[in-house]
Amino acid sequence: MRNNLLLILLVFSITCSFAQSKERRDKIKSLKVAFLTERLELSAKEAQQFWPVYNDYENKRDALRKKERTQIRSKIRDAANLTEKEAANLLTQYLSFEEEEEELDKSFLKDISKVISAKKTLLLLRSEEEFKRQLIKQYRHNKGGGGRPR
Repeated sequence: MRNNLLLILLVFSITCSFAQSKERRDKIKSLKVAFLTERLELSAKEAQQFWPVYNDYENKRDALRKKERTQIRSKIRDAANLTEKEAANLLTQYLSFEEEEEELDKSFLKDISKVISAKKTLLLLRSEEEFKRQLIKQYRHNKGGGGRPR
């Protein structure tokens, strides 16, 4: 009975952890949408065209990074135990993912610059970096100070 209770508590805590991380991701995404919308000063017409292209790009990029994590990053952690041939193959695979990500970025920039001006496209790149910096700064502040996310 005690083991069952411990198992139930463990499953519950893991479930809560996953739910919280999904909530955090959703909150971050909402904050990013608001941040980019404000920074880019998108007109209604631009926003209507911009967000489907941007969201498609984000989804493809997330899928590519997830694939990279599962196929490469996990194996890199165990690099000391790989043969030279396995390491060379893994390196080739890593470079292939890097090239695929670069192609995705190029394609996105071409597509998005058809929707918003070149100037706003550059502002988008800068704004994404600013958002990341603010997110990291907030994370460090909350982690170090023990405060709650704002």
